[in-house]
Formats: sequence, C-alpha cells, structure tokens
Amino acid sequence: MFNYLSAQAHLLFDSITPCNLCDIGIKQHAGICQSCWQQLPWLKQQVERHQQQVFVACHYDYPINRIIQQFKYEQKLQHQRLLDALLLQLRLPKVHAIVPMPISTDRLVERGFNQTLLLAKALGKTLNVPVWQPIQRLAQHSQKGLSRLERLENIEHQFVAKASNKIRCRTVLILDDVMTTGSSIVALSQALEQLGCQKIYAACLAAGQVKDRPSSLDFADTMESPLR
Repeated sequence: MFNYLSAQAHLLFDSITPCNLCDIGIKQHAGICQSCWQQLPWLKQQVERHQQQVFVACHYDYPINRIIQQFKYEQKLQHQRLLDALLLQLRLPKVHAIVPMPISTDRLVERGFNQTLLLAKALGKTLNVPVWQPIQRLAQHSQKGLSRLERLENIEHQFVAKASNKIRCRTVLILDDVMTTGSSIVALSQALEQLGCQKIYAACLAAGQVKDRPSSLDFADTMESPLR
C-alpha cells in the first residue's frame, strides 16, 4: 500500500514540475523528460576490466558524472531515483545476492552513508534479491602515482571477510557506482571467491575511459561543471 501511494505521489509531483535536468520538458522517466532521457550518455553493455566483465549503464560523462558526484559527495539523495532507473536498464543475470562495494569506516564517517549500499537496497527490492555484505574494507589510501599493478596490489589488501559472516551465496552481483580501472571490483571478486562464491557478476552506473589516460586518475573524484 505504501509503495502504491509513493508511486502515485511521484506521478502527481511529476505532472506539476518540470524536468530535473532541463527545467523545460515534462517528466516521463525518473524525474526527467523524454529528450533528456534519450540524450544521457548511455552505454548499456558489458565492459571488460582486468578480464572481469562488468555491466555498465552509462559512460562517465555529463550529466551523469555530475549527478553521481552530487549524490556521493554532496548528499543530494534526490538523485537516487534517476540512478536506480539507470541500473534497471541493464539486463542483469539472476543472482542469489547483491554485494555493494564496501567503503572504509573513515569514508563512511566522512560521507555519512555508503552510496552503493543505497543503490543495492533499491535494486534488490525491485529484483527481490537480498543485499549481502560479507566483506569489510580497511582504510583506503590514495592511489595517485601508483602503476597499474601497484594500484591493484594496494587494493587487494583492503578487502577482508567479516569475522561474523556465516551466510554463503554462490552466485552474486557486485554493485558499484563508477568504474575506472576496475581494480576495486577485481579485488572484491577475489575476496568473494575465497568465501566460496562460484559465479561473480558486476554492474555499475558508469564507466570512465582509461585508454590514453594515466591509470592513477580517479574520475569519481574529478569535479565537472555544475548542472544547469
């Protein structure tokens, strides 16, 4: 009943307010108009990083990059409605659980929330799949100045199994917000394999281009021009 009333409230609000991106069109898709929806930097395919196939909704380009940054660093949680919709455009495999990319305690205190956990809960609710968090992430150190191999080795040591974890899932989907080199996803996959996971898929909102760019560049931490 609550979900129905919430959906109806969204429809009513959309009918009297303009598109969240262009401020002109009529909202039709998760708060934005048909034109803005079609012009998003869609990818909707699998991208390979470190021999790991990752389902990706969009390129990490404007306006998606700025929307993710505002959601992640500026606590503009109203963007989650659109971000949830992006993930639903992917043809995801059937899994036993969704594993959100963990963040360290320091990052959690700094941001106040784990953005991928919010996305995972919404996706899991839609797909009727539980969220599973068997891995914790230790302190995250800067990757700047590290080579591709050094970056991967550095991240591998950040993921450790929780001592209290007793549940085991064989087929899981790792969920992240932005992928650049893919080293975090690979490191988390390796930690999950040690817990007995047999099939590990991955998906993210957006992927940045790493060809002809320094491997140490973190697209998620770059700031683009603001929306509007």
